[in-house]
Amino acid sequence: MRHSTTLARTIVPDQYRGSVGFSLPAASRAELEQLLTDDVPYGDLTTDALGIGAVHGTMAFTARDRMVLALAEDAAAIIELAGGKVDLHASSGTALEPGSPILTARGPASTLLRGWKVAQTLIEVWSGVATDARAIVDAATAVAPAITVACTRKNIPGTKRFAVAAVKAGGAVMHRLGLSETVLVFPEHRVFLGDELLVESVERLRRAAPEKKLVIEVNTIEAAIVAAAAGFDVIQAEKFTPAEIAALVARMTLMASIRSAPPVIIAAGGIHAGNVGAYAEAGAGIVVTSSPYLARPRDVQVRIGPSSMHN
Repeated sequence: MRHSTTLARTIVPDQYRGSVGFSLPAASRAELEQLLTDDVPYGDLTTDALGIGAVHGTMAFTARDRMVLALAEDAAAIIELAGGKVDLHASSGTALEPGSPILTARGPASTLLRGWKVAQTLIEVWSGVATDARAIVDAATAVAPAITVACTRKNIPGTKRFAVAAVKAGGAVMHRLGLSETVLVFPEHRVFLGDELLVESVERLRRAAPEKKLVIEVNTIEAAIVAAAAGFDVIQAEKFTPAEIAALVARMTLMASIRSAPPVIIAAGGIHAGNVGAYAEAGAGIVVTSSPYLARPRDVQVRIGPSSMHN
């Protein structure tokens, strides 16, 4: 499938908005322009000095690694902001084998060389995140198809738009986008509450945020039971072993006489593709992880040359 990504309006032309398998860039035009400005603040000295900027050329991006593609639309938009014309061959979220085409671009050498590294790096770094996220999702859902894999907000500051897009491309969801939209009580909050009972905290939170689910992080099964009895909707079990999660799920089931619906159990802390299956088998409804953000980048091969080389 080929998609033009002409930047005439909102980066994606009307005929491709809503097309199957095609997404808008994650970042705004201004954010993408800033990435280019950061890399090419005063022009391309080498290209200008060689006098090759006006030579028409083509550029092809190809997967060198097996990967789940991410940020392809943003990479295409960056190249077009630099002045090139792009055909996008694969959309973010697509699983690619080595040799699979990602995009091709046409334009003067000055535009191709200007957009090249920023676009390539964007795909490589965030496809690594998407690939690792997909591995965790696949390992978890192979055991428990209904389980949700969520990624934390512990991404590199300033990269949230890209991190969210990569997580989604990998088939996971975001645990929290930030502090403004969710209620999650940490032990670090409770130290400022003195002797206030958890049930009193729940009443206060219900009044202040009546439409929100109430989530609390706990470090022991006993603390989880107290939190569930107080009325929290979600229990985030921090650094529990799979056996401890299984025991906690069993205890929550026994609390059915106290609550019509037991709280959702989140397993968090140290979870990755190698152990997520055990947490899924233990009965966690959600697993929370930061490990995709530490993924190695996936390699993208880039071939650039005069138009005659690719005709």
